Amino acid sequence: MMTRVWLTRWEWQCCGDAFAVGDDIDFGIQTRDPDSALSDVLGPALVATVDAVESHHEEEYSDRVRGRVVAVHAVTQDVIERRSLRRPGHGAPPDAVLPPEGEEWPFAGRELGSGVFVGSRPSRYVIEAVSVPDTALLLLADGVRLPASEQIEPLPPAAKVAGDPPRERRTRSHAGWLVDVEEPACV
Repeated sequence: MMTRVWLTRWEWQCCGDAFAVGDDIDFGIQTRDPDSALSDVLGPALVATVDAVESHHEEEYSDRVRGRVVAVHAVTQDVIERRSLRRPGHGAPPDAVLPPEGEEWPFAGRELGSGVFVGSRPSRYVIEAVSVPDTALLLLADGVRLPASEQIEPLPPAAKVAGDPPRERRTRSHAGWLVDVEEPACV
């Protein structure tokens, strides 16, 4: 029996064992009924092909999909990125003083010794990413969390813009994977 399982990128970007087409897997299944949020990502036609939604962060699930991976598709989708100036209390500490126009936020860091200094400077902008419905594309992949040389083609980098970036831009984002699993027939 063939089962198509959705794996969310945010869950798998930090943990979960790497696997490739041909490997045996054992997924904990959060639900067999994809919700409207997944439909927003995949679109109605593609979400109708999903048999199960995997999760491994929240709890141990008794519902499982076990079998051999026969195909992996990375799912990308269009995203609209909207930039707005960061304001105190809106992405910056409430007591932050807004830097004068054209100046960067103050650098926060610490000296580690031997001339080494680490720190960060927040962006002047808050970026909101909004998915564009019905723009999902499937890219055949060798597996999930494989070494970089075996991963899907990387998404093109955002174009560098001199001066202030545009307030809005459309780009592609990696959302997750659809994994086709051949489960053994129940005897």
